[in-house]
Amino acid sequence: MTEPPRRVRVTSPRTGATRRRRVTGASEIDAQTDLGEVYMTSLLRSQLRLALLVLGAVVVLVAGLPLVFTVFPGLVDVQVLGMPLPWVLLAFAVYPVLLGLGWLYVRAAERNERDFAEVVERP
Repeated sequence: MTEPPRRVRVTSPRTGATRRRRVTGASEIDAQTDLGEVYMTSLLRSQLRLALLVLGAVVVLVAGLPLVFTVFPGLVDVQVLGMPLPWVLLAFAVYPVLLGLGWLYVRAAERNERDFAEVVERP
């Protein structure tokens, strides 16, 4: 009877070498490195820029109405459905515009975050 072949352990010559970990932006952010800080700063800056843009639009809209009625005083006497035009604009027309601006802001903020996540998760 012949003896079965002995088992041989096959190992890599690099078993003692350290394994390379996959470095992503998320790991840089978690480790609070300088690169992670750059990533977070860029996200915060883009979100701040978007917020200031929407805030500017709201200020122009709300502060612009009284300015329009000051520049064109004849508009104050215009009646719409039995109410003065300034009241109609301030009571009814402003809110759909604000709602639209809010909707646009949320979409743009989510797009910023989605783009940020794509950059951060890139290997």
